[in-house]
Formats: sequence, structure tokens, C-alpha cells
Amino acid sequence: MPHVEIYTTRTCPFCIRAKKLLERKGVLYTEHALDGDEDQREAMVARGSDGRRSVPQIFIDDRHLPGGCDGLYALDASGELDRLLKLVG
Repeated sequence: MPHVEIYTTRTCPFCIRAKKLLERKGVLYTEHALDGDEDQREAMVARGSDGRRSVPQIFIDDRHLPGGCDGLYALDASGELDRLLKLVG
């Protein structure tokens, strides 16, 4: 299974939704909580492909998935998320 990372804040409803989708799929992920940690937020921005500071920001095997929660759900709707997560052949 690929390595999944998600940058979040505690009270972000989009972060909660994104994590729930990953959990429903049985995906283990590493969460980076940014609450009050500006250095970690800057590290997230540097890793991303679009310069966004908003959360959630999601990475699968170091590949940035643009679009946050909406992007994750769009990938799921298209079937691409399962391929990225190696849940299908």
C-alpha cells in the first residue's frame, strides 16, 4: 500500500471529510496537524504543486493531490483514487 500523508488542522471540516474517505477505504495515513505550527505549514507549501496554504493537502507516495478534499473526492468518483492507492489492479 502506498504511503499517504495528509496535512490538517483540528477543526477543519474538509480535513475531517478527507480523513473519513481514506478511513472508509481502509487506508492508513500519516497526519501532520498544522495547528499553530507555521514552520510545518511552510514545509507543506514547499512540498505542494500549487503553492496553497489551505488544508487539507494530501500526498500519496510524495505525489501532491491538488484540490484538497474536493480533489480527493473527485479522484474517488473517477476511480483514479483506487488506482493511486493500489486498491485495484
